[in-house]
Amino acid sequence: MTHYPDLSALTRDRKRLLAQGPVALILVEDTVKVESTIRHHLTLGFGQVIAFCMPDLTLPATVADQVHRVDYDIASEEALPDIVNALINAAPDNWFYYGYNAEYLFYPFSEHRSVGEMLGFVTEERRDVVMSYVVDLYAGDLTAHPSGVATDDAYFDKSGYYALARQDAEGEVLERQMDVFGGLRWRFEEHIAQNRRRIDRISLFRAKPGLKMLADRTFNRPEYNTVACPWHNSLTAAVASFRTAKALRRNPGSRHEIDSFHWQQSERFNWRAQQLMDHGWMEPGQWF
Repeated sequence: MTHYPDLSALTRDRKRLLAQGPVALILVEDTVKVESTIRHHLTLGFGQVIAFCMPDLTLPATVADQVHRVDYDIASEEALPDIVNALINAAPDNWFYYGYNAEYLFYPFSEHRSVGEMLGFVTEERRDVVMSYVVDLYAGDLTAHPSGVATDDAYFDKSGYYALARQDAEGEVLERQMDVFGGLRWRFEEHIAQNRRRIDRISLFRAKPGLKMLADRTFNRPEYNTVACPWHNSLTAAVASFRTAKALRRNPGSRHEIDSFHWQQSERFNWRAQQLMDHGWMEPGQWF
Protein backbone atom coordinates (compact mmCIF):
# COMPACT_ATOMS: atom_id res chain seq x y z
CA MET A 1 0.00 0.00 0.00
CA THR A 2 0.99 3.63 -0.42
CA HIS A 3 2.80 5.83 2.12
CA TYR A 4 1.85 9.48 1.65
CA PRO A 5 4.10 12.15 3.18
CA ASP A 6 1.18 14.50 3.85
CA LEU A 7 -2.53 15.04 3.35
CA SER A 8 -2.14 16.96 0.10
CA ALA A 9 -0.28 14.04 -1.45
CA LEU A 10 -3.22 11.80 -0.61
CA THR A 11 -5.82 14.12 -2.10
CA ARG A 12 -3.78 14.56 -5.29
CA ASP A 13 -3.97 10.78 -5.76
CA ARG A 14 -7.75 10.70 -5.35
CA LYS A 15 -8.66 9.10 -8.69
CA ARG A 16 -6.74 5.92 -7.92
CA LEU A 17 -7.01 5.83 -4.16
CA LEU A 18 -10.56 6.93 -3.47
CA ALA A 19 -12.33 5.28 -6.38
CA GLN A 20 -13.04 2.14 -4.36
CA GLY A 21 -15.28 2.81 -1.39
CA PRO A 22 -16.50 3.01 1.24
CA VAL A 23 -13.38 4.44 2.87
CA ALA A 24 -12.41 4.11 6.54
CA LEU A 25 -10.29 6.92 7.99
CA ILE A 26 -8.44 5.79 11.12
CA LEU A 27 -6.69 8.50 13.15
CA VAL A 28 -3.88 6.74 15.00
CA GLU A 29 -3.11 8.71 18.16
CA ASP A 30 -0.77 6.16 19.80
CA THR A 31 0.22 2.50 19.54
CA VAL A 32 -2.72 1.09 21.55
CA LYS A 33 -4.75 -1.59 19.70
CA VAL A 34 -3.74 -0.30 16.27
CA GLU A 35 -3.61 -3.78 14.73
CA SER A 36 -7.00 -4.90 16.06
CA THR A 37 -8.61 -1.62 15.00
CA ILE A 38 -7.37 -1.92 11.43
CA ARG A 39 -8.24 -5.62 11.21
CA HIS A 40 -11.75 -4.96 12.50
CA HIS A 41 -12.50 -2.41 9.79
CA LEU A 42 -10.89 -4.46 7.05
CA THR A 43 -13.14 -7.35 8.08
CA LEU A 44 -16.21 -5.12 7.79
CA GLY A 45 -15.46 -4.76 4.08
CA PHE A 46 -14.25 -1.19 3.63
CA GLY A 47 -12.85 -0.70 0.15
CA GLN A 48 -9.95 1.35 1.50
CA VAL A 49 -8.56 1.86 4.99
CA ILE A 50 -6.39 4.95 5.47
CA ALA A 51 -4.31 5.39 8.62
CA PHE A 52 -3.27 8.90 9.64
CA CYS A 53 -0.41 9.00 12.13
CA MET A 54 2.63 10.92 13.28
CA PRO A 55 5.68 10.39 11.05
CA ASP A 56 7.66 8.64 13.78
CA LEU A 57 4.92 6.09 14.56
CA THR A 58 5.42 2.59 13.15
CA LEU A 59 2.33 0.68 12.09
CA PRO A 60 2.24 -3.03 13.03
CA ALA A 61 3.91 -5.07 10.31
CA THR A 62 0.96 -7.47 10.23
CA VAL A 63 -1.37 -4.79 8.82
CA ALA A 64 0.95 -2.13 7.38
CA ASP A 65 0.70 -3.56 3.87
CA GLN A 66 -3.11 -3.61 3.97
CA VAL A 67 -3.69 0.11 4.58
CA HIS A 68 -2.66 3.39 3.06
CA ARG A 69 -0.64 5.54 5.45
CA VAL A 70 -0.60 9.32 5.67
CA ASP A 71 1.88 11.19 7.86
CA TYR A 72 -0.07 13.79 9.80
CA ASP A 73 0.05 15.68 13.10
CA ILE A 74 -2.84 13.89 14.79
CA ALA A 75 -2.26 15.88 18.00
CA SER A 76 -3.47 19.03 16.26
CA GLU A 77 -6.81 20.27 17.64
CA GLU A 78 -8.26 20.57 14.13
CA ALA A 79 -6.81 17.33 12.77
CA LEU A 80 -10.15 15.59 12.32
CA PRO A 81 -12.10 18.36 10.52
CA ASP A 82 -9.07 19.22 8.39
CA ILE A 83 -8.72 15.60 7.25
CA VAL A 84 -12.43 15.07 6.71
CA ASN A 85 -12.92 18.32 4.80
CA ALA A 86 -9.94 17.66 2.55
CA LEU A 87 -11.33 14.26 1.60
CA ILE A 88 -14.85 15.59 1.09
CA ASN A 89 -13.40 17.99 -1.48
CA ALA A 90 -11.28 15.26 -3.05
CA ALA A 91 -13.95 12.57 -3.36
CA PRO A 92 -17.51 13.90 -3.46
CA ASP A 93 -20.21 11.20 -3.47
CA ASN A 94 -18.00 8.67 -1.67
CA TRP A 95 -18.97 7.20 1.71
CA PHE A 96 -16.53 7.76 4.58
CA TYR A 97 -16.19 6.45 8.10
CA TYR A 98 -13.92 8.09 10.65
CA GLY A 99 -12.67 6.83 13.99
CA TYR A 100 -9.57 6.47 16.13
CA ASN A 101 -7.38 3.55 17.12
CA ALA A 102 -8.94 1.42 19.88
CA GLU A 103 -12.38 2.22 18.42
CA TYR A 104 -14.54 -0.36 16.66
CA LEU A 105 -17.52 0.29 14.41
CA PHE A 106 -20.63 -1.87 14.80
CA TYR A 107 -23.87 -1.69 12.85
CA PRO A 108 -26.92 -3.99 12.74
CA PHE A 109 -25.96 -7.51 11.60
CA SER A 110 -22.33 -6.44 11.11
CA GLU A 111 -21.08 -9.97 11.80
CA HIS A 112 -22.85 -11.21 8.66
CA ARG A 113 -23.28 -8.23 6.34
CA SER A 114 -20.65 -5.94 4.87
CA VAL A 115 -20.50 -2.22 5.43
CA GLY A 116 -21.10 -1.81 1.70
CA GLU A 117 -24.37 -3.73 1.95
CA MET A 118 -25.45 -1.59 4.87
CA LEU A 119 -24.62 1.69 3.12
CA GLY A 120 -26.37 0.48 -0.03
CA PHE A 121 -29.55 0.17 2.01
CA VAL A 122 -29.03 3.59 3.59
CA THR A 123 -28.57 5.12 0.14
CA GLU A 124 -31.82 3.52 -1.05
CA GLU A 125 -33.50 5.18 1.93
CA ARG A 126 -32.27 8.55 0.63
CA ARG A 127 -30.06 9.06 3.67
CA ASP A 128 -26.53 10.45 3.39
CA VAL A 129 -25.51 9.78 7.00
CA VAL A 130 -25.59 7.04 9.61
CA MET A 131 -25.87 8.48 13.09
CA SER A 132 -23.83 6.58 15.66
CA TYR A 133 -23.24 6.67 19.39
CA VAL A 134 -19.93 6.14 21.13
CA VAL A 135 -20.13 3.37 23.72
CA ASP A 136 -17.25 3.75 26.15
CA LEU A 137 -15.39 0.49 26.78
CA TYR A 138 -13.08 -0.02 29.73
CA ALA A 139 -11.08 -2.75 31.43
CA GLY A 140 -12.90 -4.41 34.31
CA ASP A 141 -9.69 -4.65 36.36
CA LEU A 142 -7.38 -1.63 36.32
CA THR A 143 -4.79 -3.42 38.41
CA ALA A 144 -4.35 -6.02 35.69
CA HIS A 145 -4.86 -3.46 32.90
CA PRO A 146 -3.63 -0.07 34.16
CA SER A 147 -4.07 1.56 30.75
CA GLY A 148 -7.84 0.97 31.02
CA VAL A 149 -7.76 -1.01 27.76
CA ALA A 150 -8.38 -4.76 27.53
CA THR A 151 -10.27 -6.33 24.64
CA ASP A 152 -10.61 -9.62 26.55
CA ASP A 153 -11.84 -7.89 29.74
CA ALA A 154 -14.00 -5.13 28.23
CA TYR A 155 -17.06 -3.66 29.92
CA PHE A 156 -19.52 -0.88 29.14
CA ASP A 157 -22.23 0.96 31.05
CA LYS A 158 -25.69 -0.51 30.47
CA SER A 159 -27.45 2.55 31.94
CA GLY A 160 -26.75 6.18 32.75
CA TYR A 161 -27.42 7.86 29.40
CA TYR A 162 -29.61 10.78 28.41
CA ALA A 163 -30.39 12.94 25.39
CA LEU A 164 -31.29 16.61 25.08
CA ALA A 165 -32.95 18.29 22.13
CA ARG A 166 -30.30 20.32 20.33
CA GLN A 167 -30.91 24.07 20.10
CA ASP A 168 -29.56 26.73 17.78
CA ALA A 169 -27.90 29.97 18.88
CA GLU A 170 -31.33 31.59 19.39
CA GLY A 171 -32.58 28.75 21.59
CA GLU A 172 -34.83 27.20 18.95
CA VAL A 173 -35.06 23.42 18.94
CA LEU A 174 -33.43 21.86 15.88
CA GLU A 175 -35.56 19.24 14.15
CA ARG A 176 -34.48 15.61 14.73
CA GLN A 177 -31.18 16.60 16.33
CA MET A 178 -30.04 15.54 19.81
CA ASP A 179 -27.06 15.93 22.10
CA VAL A 180 -26.43 12.58 23.78
CA PHE A 181 -24.43 12.00 26.97
CA GLY A 182 -23.40 9.07 29.14
CA GLY A 183 -20.75 6.46 29.76
CA LEU A 184 -17.40 7.36 31.27
CA ARG A 185 -17.75 10.94 30.06
CA TRP A 186 -20.84 11.30 32.24
CA ARG A 187 -19.63 9.40 35.31
CA PHE A 188 -16.29 11.22 35.36
CA GLU A 189 -17.40 14.46 33.75
CA GLU A 190 -15.28 16.57 36.12
CA HIS A 191 -12.26 15.26 34.20
CA ILE A 192 -13.76 15.82 30.74
CA ALA A 193 -13.87 19.19 28.99
CA GLN A 194 -17.47 20.29 28.45
CA ASN A 195 -17.15 20.37 24.66
CA ARG A 196 -16.00 16.72 24.65
CA ARG A 197 -18.82 15.15 26.68
CA ARG A 198 -21.24 14.35 23.85
CA ILE A 199 -21.29 10.78 22.60
CA ASP A 200 -23.35 11.27 19.44
CA ARG A 201 -21.15 11.06 16.35
CA ILE A 202 -21.79 11.18 12.61
CA SER A 203 -19.33 8.37 11.95
CA LEU A 204 -20.55 7.46 8.46
CA PHE A 205 -21.41 10.09 5.89
CA ARG A 206 -21.57 10.57 2.15
CA ALA A 207 -19.38 13.36 0.79
CA LYS A 208 -21.15 16.08 -1.20
CA PRO A 209 -19.90 19.27 -2.87
CA GLY A 210 -20.00 22.10 -0.34
CA LEU A 211 -20.29 19.78 2.66
CA LYS A 212 -18.05 20.74 5.59
CA MET A 213 -17.36 19.36 9.05
CA LEU A 214 -17.46 22.12 11.65
CA ALA A 215 -15.28 22.54 14.74
CA ASP A 216 -17.87 20.78 16.96
CA ARG A 217 -17.86 17.74 14.62
CA THR A 218 -21.30 18.47 13.22
CA PHE A 219 -21.77 19.36 9.54
CA ASN A 220 -22.84 22.57 7.85
CA ARG A 221 -25.92 20.86 6.37
CA PRO A 222 -28.60 20.41 9.05
CA GLU A 223 -29.93 17.13 7.61
CA TYR A 224 -26.50 15.54 8.14
CA ASN A 225 -26.88 16.13 11.88
CA THR A 226 -30.24 14.40 12.23
CA VAL A 227 -30.89 11.12 14.03
CA ALA A 228 -33.41 9.87 11.46
CA CYS A 229 -35.28 10.86 8.34
CA PRO A 230 -38.66 12.64 8.71
CA TRP A 231 -40.84 9.64 7.80
CA HIS A 232 -39.53 6.76 9.96
CA ASN A 233 -36.68 5.59 12.19
CA SER A 234 -33.42 5.22 10.30
CA LEU A 235 -30.64 2.68 10.71
CA THR A 236 -28.09 3.73 13.33
CA ALA A 237 -24.67 2.43 14.37
CA ALA A 238 -22.39 2.34 17.39
CA VAL A 239 -18.68 2.87 17.98
CA ALA A 240 -17.25 0.77 20.82
CA SER A 241 -14.39 2.91 22.07
CA PHE A 242 -11.58 2.66 24.60
CA ARG A 243 -10.56 6.24 23.83
CA THR A 244 -12.05 7.86 26.95
CA ALA A 245 -10.72 5.12 29.23
CA LYS A 246 -7.25 5.64 27.75
CA ALA A 247 -7.43 9.39 28.32
CA LEU A 248 -8.67 9.10 31.91
CA ARG A 249 -5.87 6.68 32.76
CA ARG A 250 -3.21 8.70 30.96
CA ASN A 251 -4.07 12.06 32.53
CA PRO A 252 -2.24 12.41 35.87
CA GLY A 253 -5.15 14.17 37.58
CA SER A 254 -7.80 11.58 36.78
CA ARG A 255 -5.46 8.58 36.95
CA HIS A 256 -4.81 9.06 40.66
CA GLU A 257 -8.48 9.70 41.48
CA ILE A 258 -9.96 6.70 39.66
CA ASP A 259 -9.06 3.23 40.90
CA SER A 260 -11.83 1.43 39.00
CA PHE A 261 -14.24 2.09 36.15
CA HIS A 262 -16.40 -0.87 37.19
CA TRP A 263 -19.74 -0.16 38.92
CA GLN A 264 -23.08 -1.90 39.48
CA GLN A 265 -24.27 -1.02 35.97
CA SER A 266 -21.23 -2.45 34.19
CA GLU A 267 -21.84 -5.24 31.71
CA ARG A 268 -19.22 -7.36 29.98
CA PHE A 269 -18.97 -6.58 26.27
CA ASN A 270 -19.28 -9.66 24.06
CA TRP A 271 -18.19 -7.97 20.81
CA ARG A 272 -21.49 -8.72 19.09
CA ALA A 273 -23.75 -6.26 17.32
CA GLN A 274 -26.83 -7.91 18.81
CA GLN A 275 -25.79 -6.93 22.33
CA LEU A 276 -25.67 -3.27 21.28
CA MET A 277 -29.06 -3.55 19.57
CA ASP A 278 -30.53 -5.22 22.66
CA HIS A 279 -29.47 -2.21 24.72
CA GLY A 280 -30.87 0.26 22.20
CA TRP A 281 -27.51 1.56 21.04
CA MET A 282 -28.41 1.01 17.43
CA GLU A 283 -31.37 -0.11 15.41
CA PRO A 284 -31.85 -1.58 11.93
CA GLY A 285 -34.67 0.74 10.94
CA GLN A 286 -36.34 -0.97 7.96
CA TRP A 287 -33.31 -3.18 7.22
CA PHE A 288 -33.81 -6.85 8.02
